[in-house]
Amino acid sequence: MTNLEIQLSWEDPTTGERREPKLALPIAFGREFARLPVELEGQRVSRLLLNSNEISRYHALIVWENNQLIVIDQGSINGLFINGQQQKRGVLIHGDTLQIGPYIMMVALIFNATTPVTNPPSLIQFNPNTNIPDPNLPPTPPITPLGSNFPPPAFQVEQVSVQALHATGLPVDECDYLGVGGGLGSFIWTDLLRISGVRAEKIISLGLESEPYARYKRLCLNSQIPLHERLRSNSDSCPDNIWGWPSYAWREAWRDFTKGKLNTALQYLWQIFAEPTFAETYTPRAANVFDSIDREAKRIAWNQIYRYGRVRAIRKTDDGRYCVAYSRGQGNHAFVVSRYIHLATGYPAIQFLPDLQAYREKYQDFKSVVNAYEAHDHVYEHLERQGGTVLIRGRGIVASRIVQRIYEARRKNLNITVLHLMRSPKPKGNKFEKATRIVKNHYEFQPFNWPKACWSGELRVMLEQATPEERKRLLTDWGGTTTADRQDWQRITEEGLREGWYQITFGEVMGVERDAQNRTITQIQEKGFGQMKLTADFIVDATGLDAKVQANPLLEDLVKQYNLPLNYLGRLTVANNFEISEMRNGKGQMYAAGAITLGGPYAAVDSFLGLQYASLVAVDGLASAHAPGVKRLNAISSFGQWLKWVLNQSPS
Repeated sequence: MTNLEIQLSWEDPTTGERREPKLALPIAFGREFARLPVELEGQRVSRLLLNSNEISRYHALIVWENNQLIVIDQGSINGLFINGQQQKRGVLIHGDTLQIGPYIMMVALIFNATTPVTNPPSLIQFNPNTNIPDPNLPPTPPITPLGSNFPPPAFQVEQVSVQALHATGLPVDECDYLGVGGGLGSFIWTDLLRISGVRAEKIISLGLESEPYARYKRLCLNSQIPLHERLRSNSDSCPDNIWGWPSYAWREAWRDFTKGKLNTALQYLWQIFAEPTFAETYTPRAANVFDSIDREAKRIAWNQIYRYGRVRAIRKTDDGRYCVAYSRGQGNHAFVVSRYIHLATGYPAIQFLPDLQAYREKYQDFKSVVNAYEAHDHVYEHLERQGGTVLIRGRGIVASRIVQRIYEARRKNLNITVLHLMRSPKPKGNKFEKATRIVKNHYEFQPFNWPKACWSGELRVMLEQATPEERKRLLTDWGGTTTADRQDWQRITEEGLREGWYQITFGEVMGVERDAQNRTITQIQEKGFGQMKLTADFIVDATGLDAKVQANPLLEDLVKQYNLPLNYLGRLTVANNFEISEMRNGKGQMYAAGAITLGGPYAAVDSFLGLQYASLVAVDGLASAHAPGVKRLNAISSFGQWLKWVLNQSPS
């Protein structure tokens, strides 16, 4: 007897998180769990929730009919697509892609038999007449984890022949400088190249969204930082302006001054002169940051440089360059060959606590248990209408913002309670030499995620000169979970504790289950007090994002292919100028930036200023290597480029 399981593989369109569930037939897709069928013809249905407004409540169904795998549209608004073609009802075979709303899934049929077979399930050939696995046929090469036979076999060697690339018949473009990621890190590197004299037609940046801040903006909005709210960023850390002048504070002060708001204009100026001793640290509004990046993107011709593409693999070439294989859409693949590459892939995945992930997989409940970086406005809408209890995990910057958002919801409904679960008390802050961080109500306060001297002061120099072991110790001392020293957040916490609607609990989670009323039950082990249960309508995981290499298929493939060393945090090992030295290929050089380099020569790698610093030293390395078009900035040329920035003129 032969059974089939279906494995669906996709990258979450919001978070980039990779999901590969194995599901038994039949399978129902939809946005609301209650609308999906529980049984069909006596068979239990695998119900898969897809969290998007483009998904109908009950969108599609996959069944096995007449020895074929059939997907059926259930009257959805936006339809479904098989291999890019919209269909109401269609046959799925091994290797097809199924698109439902923004979710593009690769379909794999897994063969299970009661008797052993010679070929493993992943290599079973499918009978062309029945579309079912046939163990008697010779095995076929496995499809790639990314869902196609691309990149081709020529990409499985350490040095790819450029001639072999052209022989594939696929488009092969060439450029001097190639940015992989297309986000803020790529944008800042590109901006500096343009300011240093490189023409736009010599640069390509591959990414999934044309706005370089698109994913960052989405994560901000999901974690309840609307456009009018302030980011946790320094005033003079400007992604649109490498000179940092005028800073965001000066720009905001000037804007208010021209509108006759003299008091607020002076307040911003006072903040930047008196922070942090006499005034709260100034940080820019999200909308102002995004608007300024839009202006700079037009100035440097970002629309000519950016190219849509999902990068599949990177290889050295046999002529001292690098080749990037990327997909431009379903069945539309291409290559780019470049002498210099910059990796800035950001955070590839949300860091989801294992016990909460186990709960979601067990109950298929993506509404009650959410990550702070996922779209979860439904939580606050429910609280404002009906009240309820929210359990928060994590106590960093995002947790503080979630508490503020719930505090705002309590203005509409006082019947809201917050349970803040922390692993252990925090009686005092981290200490380094004579400095100790302030702690109040078990929150450890610091204006930014690292001490400010890590950006451009003595701590930066200390880390750069340290050995790998010394860096581990220094980053441990300087790091830790902190939140911004904001008076409004402190006031909310103290008010909640005093009134009783905000409660802090300490303990280790033993497991998370669901009761008969569909409420979450978190069982914890309290230190010294035994076990207890915390009941909540919602759980918000505010523990952060994941940037380890294994969370990114592209980086994992690169590390395995070239046996690249990783640092103690599981990130890429880079030189002090952020070059991946082991990837040097003749004159070709590869650089990296952002969260994937944490643990190296710089602490605040994922900050605006950290991305700028990594770009500065990388472009300086290119200038030392006499890379084409790159000119070192001196006092005169830098001032000239700054004037062009002020006047909004093209760099070249």
